[in-house]
Amino acid sequence: MLRRFFSLIVVLVWGSSIFADVKLHGLFTDHMVLQQKTTVPIWGKADADEKVTVTFQKQKLTTQADKDGKWMAKLSSLEPGGPFDMIIEGKNTIKLTDVLVGEVWICSGQSNMQWTLNQSKDPKEIIKNAENSQLRLFQHKMVTSGKPLDHTQTDKAWNQWRVAAPESVPGFSAVGYFFGQSLQKARHVPVGLIQTAWGGTPAEAWTSEEFLAKTPEVKHYLDTIKKQVTNFEENKDKIEQTYQEQKKKYEEQATKLRAENKKVPASPRRPTHPDQSPNSPARLYNAMINPLVPYAVKGAIWYQGESNAGRAYEYRTLFPTMIQSWRAAWGYEFPFLFVQLAPFKDIVEQPKESDWAELREAQFLTTLKLAGTAQAVITDTTDPTTDQKDIHPKNKAPVGERLALAARQKVYGENIVGTGPVYEKMSVEGDKAILQFSSIGSGLHCKGAKLVGFSIAGVDKKFYAADAKIEGDKVIISCDAVKEPVAVRFGWADYPVVNLFNKEGIPATPFRTDDWPGKTWPKQK
Repeated sequence: MLRRFFSLIVVLVWGSSIFADVKLHGLFTDHMVLQQKTTVPIWGKADADEKVTVTFQKQKLTTQADKDGKWMAKLSSLEPGGPFDMIIEGKNTIKLTDVLVGEVWICSGQSNMQWTLNQSKDPKEIIKNAENSQLRLFQHKMVTSGKPLDHTQTDKAWNQWRVAAPESVPGFSAVGYFFGQSLQKARHVPVGLIQTAWGGTPAEAWTSEEFLAKTPEVKHYLDTIKKQVTNFEENKDKIEQTYQEQKKKYEEQATKLRAENKKVPASPRRPTHPDQSPNSPARLYNAMINPLVPYAVKGAIWYQGESNAGRAYEYRTLFPTMIQSWRAAWGYEFPFLFVQLAPFKDIVEQPKESDWAELREAQFLTTLKLAGTAQAVITDTTDPTTDQKDIHPKNKAPVGERLALAARQKVYGENIVGTGPVYEKMSVEGDKAILQFSSIGSGLHCKGAKLVGFSIAGVDKKFYAADAKIEGDKVIISCDAVKEPVAVRFGWADYPVVNLFNKEGIPATPFRTDDWPGKTWPKQK
């Protein structure tokens, strides 16, 4: 009997290895969207050397798993539409249903991208009318890793793609949702959105180790995290002992304070491995970007920068490096659209230096440095009476819609005005500075009685609030205190109060004509 029992175990174990199920990567589920008119990899795991066949849209591809059981088939030039079925056959058969083909976009960044629809402005009516079978959503879980992962991780509610509907959209990115809805209605094809975002995180956390290592200006992040990991692993017993001593001391103090009806402070936190911090360099790239590779996407939208504002000058290098690390992973230079930082902090009456203005400048400079990038300017989407202290402005609809406008013009080539006025050049005539702009659409426009938000300086580099007026396609700047203008700034503040638009209603990007060192520039030696 015992021999038969062990024989049965051997058969079951052996049998399970012989008849192991073909498995799909976590992005391939019912209701998914595949990218149209390009190469579309489909991949997963099976037994070593097992043959796997993928059938979709009249294409039937057979591939073979490698010695590690990994397999991949590549569909080509899919036509938009659906719903379709996909069949994956190995030693078992998987059937995916309600599959659409259209445009796929990644939605990433920190809290303003993560900010959900039900947290945003006037959510009830928007959620009530969210039914759209042509818009599909996928949400990645917030996880970290010290090494690149190849599998997605999701919460139970998001273990497959979901159709946009009142029950699915409330916990999804508001910016992503408004972008997707706007794009889908304009392009008349299905749209799929992959949310992978984490509040309060810096750009270096979303950048690959490879690109941090080979970029001298930001390599220090990688050097630091390596030292932190080594220190933690070599001293983890001592670190834990110190924590236990602090915890014991805290509990004694807390007991005494409770007995005296006094406020008890927060308890000490157990130190965690640096790999577990979402702020550690490359850790979010490893766990929340790498697992998406090489799912075919059209592009990415990004809303981040708040956590890097104090290092804005460095962001000039870090942000493009991050974008390039993503593009290198996918193997093609997909479009990358991003949101300039919203106004935040106190409104000031007199011009002054601003790290948030410098971060916006670093974002804009990225559009000049890297092809296939564009920005959405949102200086007009906040309410100065309520949002000065709110780093998460609730009005997300125009943010997503402006990203969609930029995509329609810059990515899809529609003959529309997708961005606002951009400073081009300055000339000086007497005591006046004359500014010229591109992206003016059908003309420059002032929303209000007079233009505001401009400042001007002479050779002393002291800025004064300036008078400004539109004359044709130019803006004329002057100030009684500056007889010989040298530089002009616009919207150069933490919370810019500005009202220069084009007639299509898109605001001008903040700018400065000078390149004088700012708050976050390297210290002069």
